[in-house]
Amino acid sequence: MSTPIISNSIRELLWRTLTDVWANAYTEWPAEWSQIFDEKMGEGPYIQNTGMAGLGYARTKAESAGIAFDDMGTTFTAQFNPLVWALGYQISREAFEDNKYEEVGLKKTTALMRSMMQTKEVNHALILDRAFNSSYTTADGIEMCATNHKLYYGGTFANELSVAADLSEAALEQACIDISNFVDDRNFKIKVMPKLLITSSSDVFNSNRILKNTDRPATADRDINALVKTNMIPNMMVNHYVTDTDAWFIKTDCPEGLCTYAIRDLEFGQENDWDTENFKAKATERYAPGITDVRGIYGSAGAA
Repeated sequence: MSTPIISNSIRELLWRTLTDVWANAYTEWPAEWSQIFDEKMGEGPYIQNTGMAGLGYARTKAESAGIAFDDMGTTFTAQFNPLVWALGYQISREAFEDNKYEEVGLKKTTALMRSMMQTKEVNHALILDRAFNSSYTTADGIEMCATNHKLYYGGTFANELSVAADLSEAALEQACIDISNFVDDRNFKIKVMPKLLITSSSDVFNSNRILKNTDRPATADRDINALVKTNMIPNMMVNHYVTDTDAWFIKTDCPEGLCTYAIRDLEFGQENDWDTENFKAKATERYAPGITDVRGIYGSAGAA
């Protein structure tokens, strides 16, 4: 008696082939989210990051008087809620019988790989798309980019232009000035620097004219381009997944800014279904993108 075409050995051989395709092809898709979000490892049903405030200003001490003491209190708490993202496909018994299993498997594995990649990009781009939406708040109860972010010990600061503007030389210069004026929750000056300009594909040419031209763009007097001369914004990128075409952002070097917590790395698995006799393959991943400290981003919703 001949060995059935859908024997476990055939399925195991197919699985090895598909696993190899998955491992080697997934890296071919360039990730954009990882240029914007810092990946960290996490665990548990949620992750909480609570800020710490420094000590206040030193005070004068009178002769023989006691020293004033202060304490480092906790500030706002950012919470990340990881979700599982999963998708799968099936290969029928008939495909094995007709020797179509490898062709079908290769196509479906490539499609599954793209689906997981696209999903992750869109999920991270949503953080930017919702940056100016008051329905999606950060640790201090304010949307991610705003002019009235709270300081824990009183006062506010802005990580958004006071008047929304499209991408321009003047708007970027003002953004860099605002970033240089960032303060901590004690209202102390802190050194935070622009790191990366993020635009939609609609602004790719505009951003290049502004940040790669040694002369000021769109002027006849040949003044130097101060943004380029000072290398104030050293890098730029296009995010193809943001839907707001005139919004733009600057990622800063703030150590606890935009991040994504990985709970479960991307996994590719398979099993045989007894009931349908189908070969099943699946991909799963669990993560949570968000922001801890809003000083990690500066943005403008655009003039429209």
